[in-house]
Amino acid sequence: MSSDWAVTATGLVKRFGDREVVQGVDLQVPRGSIYGVLGPNGAGKTTTLRMLLGIIEPDGGSRTLLDAVHPRDAGDRVGYLPEERGLYPAMKAREAIAFMGALRGLSWGQGRARAVTMLDAAGLGHATDTKIRKLSKGMAQLVQLLGSVVHRPDLLVLDEPFSGLDPVNQEQLERLIVGERDRGATVIFSTHVMAHAERLCDRLAIIAKGKRRFEGTVADARALLPERVRYTPRERADEARALLPDGAMRDDRGWRFELPAEGIEALLARLIAAGHGIAGLQIERPGLHDAFVRIVGDAR
Repeated sequence: MSSDWAVTATGLVKRFGDREVVQGVDLQVPRGSIYGVLGPNGAGKTTTLRMLLGIIEPDGGSRTLLDAVHPRDAGDRVGYLPEERGLYPAMKAREAIAFMGALRGLSWGQGRARAVTMLDAAGLGHATDTKIRKLSKGMAQLVQLLGSVVHRPDLLVLDEPFSGLDPVNQEQLERLIVGERDRGATVIFSTHVMAHAERLCDRLAIIAKGKRRFEGTVADARALLPERVRYTPRERADEARALLPDGAMRDDRGWRFELPAEGIEALLARLIAAGHGIAGLQIERPGLHDAFVRIVGDAR
């Protein structure tokens, strides 16, 4: 019986020479979810993904992939887009996709037929018989991505998939990732761009300095930071400071401070009673970017 987890990792460790680049990482990726592995450059994201896939062996810890203790035993059920892109430049787009499917056990005929359908759905129908070397970088990257899903894998692992794509192709890639999840696949992708993770991830892990520093939902990460208030007085802005919480900072748009624990209503009543009034008021929720900066900064 299959578990609830597509991928698990317990205490993964990897050393290169005297450097321990991954230091005891734990992960549990729910089946049928989009799971983000976030972190700054050099955090250990790519090394962690490669250990999960069995491309490199860990120096410590254990992992399972689609219930297989040895990840390569489940290789035909996995699609992988590595950080380093690479296609045979003389191949046509259709053949490149079919070739990648054949490496995962798909017949050549099925691969070519699916490639035509997938290229058309991705807006690349005009490039079906175009050689890879004549495609733009973004188009070639999308072709390689289609090749990683042509065999309809149960698990799709994408390492920095948005790198180098223009906004149009980034949006196309986001739709493809959501489509794979809706098909029933589990998707893991690494990134250091918070906007994609905030829109896509059901859950995520943040890795910094080789360790997992956070795991949970986007909402869980945002909840680590307090909400902030931006308040613009109508009258006597300087004098309003005396009524505001400690740590209030002023800029050209008014005052900014953390939302008081008792809420905003009592504070506003005091400000109005003192004659300062309200020219502007906004409660700002912290974004994933803010949480990421705090978590990574604390790790450093």
